[in-house]
Amino acid sequence: MNVNRESLIAAWPVFLRAHAEIVAAVEQRLSDGSLPSLIWYDVLWALEQAPERTLRMGALADAVVLSRSNLSHVVARLEAQKLVTRRRSTDDGRGAVAALTDKGAALRRAMWPTYRDAVGAAFTQHLKPADARALDAILRRVLASRRRAQG
Repeated sequence: MNVNRESLIAAWPVFLRAHAEIVAAVEQRLSDGSLPSLIWYDVLWALEQAPERTLRMGALADAVVLSRSNLSHVVARLEAQKLVTRRRSTDDGRGAVAALTDKGAALRRAMWPTYRDAVGAAFTQHLKPADARALDAILRRVLASRRRAQG
């Protein structure tokens, strides 16, 4: 194997370790602040960004990178806290949609300062603007390639 190929392959485990450690650091900061977990934040954020603060469950699962069964459990917990509502889709009646409540939006906003600071401490403080642009371009290229491969 040539040196270039080895350095390309070596980037993969470093990426995985960095991702895992950054996520763990963000989770810890949220926990230290007596705030809900990162997945709650991600679900609330995805819904807040959606048109009419509503997404089909499948689209929500894709947005937060969760299996549909795991998402159902998370949404059930959010629903029990009145942070989201869930109902049958009015489009076809078969699928379910989740919608963000005002209480859910308020919690997401309350979580934001801790989340922002945690991401800053664990990730963005280590990047120069040019690094961030390059990383963004690389990851977007990878995502676009995966989407094309999936059809």
